[in-house]
Amino acid sequence: MAEQNHVGIDLGGTKTEIIVLDGHGNSLLRERQRTRDGYAGIIDGVAELLAMAEARLGRRADTVGIGTPGALSPATGRVKNSNSTVLNGAPLKRDLETVLARSIAMANDADCFALSEAVDGAGAGYSTVFGVIVGTGCGGGIVVNGSLLSGPNAIAGEWGHNPLPWPRDEDQPLPPCYCGQRGCIETYLSGPGLAADFERR
Repeated sequence: MAEQNHVGIDLGGTKTEIIVLDGHGNSLLRERQRTRDGYAGIIDGVAELLAMAEARLGRRADTVGIGTPGALSPATGRVKNSNSTVLNGAPLKRDLETVLARSIAMANDADCFALSEAVDGAGAGYSTVFGVIVGTGCGGGIVVNGSLLSGPNAIAGEWGHNPLPWPRDEDQPLPPCYCGQRGCIETYLSGPGLAADFERR
């Protein structure tokens, strides 16, 4: 029986990366590309990365998991709260399953990161782990006793849309955020936020 292969795809606002692991967790292949523009471009980019990986391996992957910015709404199954705003309101999981012709697992990228670190990374052995990612956006995940906390709205641990603590007079007016609020931490600490703050100053 052939060794199982498991594919993980990190869909980010700037780059999309794929990794293939064998049944023992060893990396067989890893590639990244710039995230495509537009919703259709993102779908095509993911499909092309998976096709490339399977072509190199010479077989179909046994499982495919995708970490994405934002969360899948428990009520609708559509993406919400994504800094890749073209994904918001879209049935991303359903559309990818259609294009890829298979079932996939999909979860928030920060949740995936936090759970991975809690299981066998820097947080292994601790009862509570808070994982933080800072990139195109700011995300977070919480793991307690080995179980991910998602909350009723699938956004537990997210901290990027809390307001900037203790804004000063010179911070006014607070910068707008794609979520509709002003002064979210993400508008300062993400990659684009840092660049925009530099330009303002």
